[in-house]
Amino acid sequence: MSSTRIRELIVTPIAFGDPPLLNSNGVHEPLALRIILQLVLEDGTVGLGESPGGTARLERLHIAARTVVGMDVFDTTAVAAAIDAALLPTVPSSHERGWTTSAIEVACLDAQGKLLGRPVSDLLGGTVRDAVPFAAYLFYKWAEHPALDGRPAITDDWGAALDPAGIVEQARLMQERYGFKSFKLKGGVFPPDEEIAAIRALAEAFPGQPLRLDPNTAWTVETSKYVARELDGVLEYLEDPAKGIEGMAEVAKDSPMPLATNMCVIAWEHLKPAVEQNAIQVLLTDHHYWGGLRRTRELAAVCEAFGLALSMHSNSHLGISLAAMTHVGAAIPNLDHSCDTHYPWNSADDVIVPGVLELRDGEVKVPTGPGLGVELDHDQLDRLHRRYVESGMRGRDDTGYMRRFQPEYERLLPRW
Repeated sequence: MSSTRIRELIVTPIAFGDPPLLNSNGVHEPLALRIILQLVLEDGTVGLGESPGGTARLERLHIAARTVVGMDVFDTTAVAAAIDAALLPTVPSSHERGWTTSAIEVACLDAQGKLLGRPVSDLLGGTVRDAVPFAAYLFYKWAEHPALDGRPAITDDWGAALDPAGIVEQARLMQERYGFKSFKLKGGVFPPDEEIAAIRALAEAFPGQPLRLDPNTAWTVETSKYVARELDGVLEYLEDPAKGIEGMAEVAKDSPMPLATNMCVIAWEHLKPAVEQNAIQVLLTDHHYWGGLRRTRELAAVCEAFGLALSMHSNSHLGISLAAMTHVGAAIPNLDHSCDTHYPWNSADDVIVPGVLELRDGEVKVPTGPGLGVELDHDQLDRLHRRYVESGMRGRDDTGYMRRFQPEYERLLPRW
């Protein structure tokens, strides 16, 4: 059998540490879930992939693992089509199927690059930048995960951030440690005037540095318009203030600044109505749910055609995802804004061998080794898999976790 044929796909769910980060749905739990993929070829070459976790995605990846055996790693179009067909009977949403195909495409590209001795960015057409800029991702947060059910409190060295002074201090730490030159605040936690005050405090502390605010649809259309007026000239863009394409389009009619999304335009069929209604001016890409790295490169070309600016979305992730984000970010000519990343919050539990990926001066240099350019730490993978098994955690529930400490808490969108 050809050495480029897929012998097996090893699917490993893991759990890693996450701070008590607040958002419009509640608060992050002490553990976050991801799934690590090892795509093994007949000659022993291994391609790495990383996916968001949870029971549904794990089940779909196990279906995909059975499907891809014997297929050629270079035939990613056929691989994606086969996975799509295998999932279609039980997963009618093309967007949900895309989560699976994208993770496996990354693993295929990593393996291809290792076989060819070329970085993944070369397989995407080559780089237009040697380093990809990222923004500091600021969160309101508790000082610790409180003690619960006999478990002691879990502290971290970031401390609390529950007011403008706390957010500014967090931003200072982010800049000192990683050199960030732009800042994003996850909002939707406190009344809008309090979050406006935090943004103004950031603008005073970091004059001239780009700022953005993301309340995750916690506001009505009218509240969104109010915040946009109040922060005119302060924000580079306002992200997902109101729900849906229609709501964002209403805000956009009166907004003095661009609106961005990673919530109302997350699949190809959303692009046409969003453009027709001028609902967004900045699209936050994410290869995990747009179908992979090549599809993200195609998406960038579509956005260029319609005059949409580009940034990149992030969820809690580890180094395999960061490497993939960096390769595709380096290959997109029209990357107009620094990308989001949770990596500073989660990197202590990374599954890759240290030394290749580093956030410095607010950027990550594009790995130049073959494939993604990163190496799996098998001991760490085993440790995080054991943590997954022992934790019993199988899905994310920010609202349920918040209610453990504030029983009266309601998930209410919009809230203001």
